[in-house]
Amino acid sequence: LAGTGNRDVIHELEYRIFRLEGVLRLNKMITESGEKIFASNGGKANFDATVEKCKEAGGSIATPRNPGENDAILYFVKYFNTYAYLGIKQSLIPGKFQPLNGAPLNYTNWYSNEPSGKGEE
Repeated sequence: LAGTGNRDVIHELEYRIFRLEGVLRLNKMITESGEKIFASNGGKANFDATVEKCKEAGGSIATPRNPGENDAILYFVKYFNTYAYLGIKQSLIPGKFQPLNGAPLNYTNWYSNEPSGKGEE
């Protein structure tokens, strides 16, 4: 992009995004961890619908990769008093899990004796 006109357009877009993020924060719909933004509409849906909604929004279902990201997801769990789906699935080895993309799972924060597959992980 060249010229001051483009800089003005970029500045205006950045300002508008900043304002929209502020509204979403006030409504408890987004939170951040590092460079990532986590969002929820607070609605209930099944796993497949959740994955699809995330794709439609240009993102992906949350897969915590560190304690900060885990806390960002926990924020919604506590605020909406419900569970959250994660972008993790059981691997071909029972009791072992992996991200939906098949990569190694490098961070976990399971409760003691979990995952058990009983929904209390």
